[in-house]
Amino acid sequence: MQETIFDPLRKKHVTLTPEEEVRQFFIKWLNTNRGYPYQLMASEYFIRLNKKQFRCDIVAFDRSIKPILLVECKAPDVEINNLVVEQVIRYNMVLNVATIVITNGKVTYAFGYNAEKQAYEHLSDIPAYKK
Repeated sequence: MQETIFDPLRKKHVTLTPEEEVRQFFIKWLNTNRGYPYQLMASEYFIRLNKKQFRCDIVAFDRSIKPILLVECKAPDVEINNLVVEQVIRYNMVLNVATIVITNGKVTYAFGYNAEKQAYEHLSDIPAYKK
């Protein structure tokens, strides 16, 4: 029998894979340490780009339900490389969020959009949720 973990965003038990463990840890961390409300986050959030459907690991929304944060989770043994970055850039072509996070549970990278420079810049920390 497969081990499961409860996903508070999907409100159900899901199979506990290495990637899912990273995702669930990060969901809880965003809520506990940065104040992102569970009710304004989604896991496995579907988007459509060029007639193809993709699934974002975690998307957080502001109170008007505008996406503000995108998190791509990988299993701990998956290297964060250019392919992962390109995947997140594709997702963000649809979502247009202010903050992008990529994590494998061991290494986490965060990027924030600088409107003045019209470019993403590395962040030393993930911003808290703005109420």
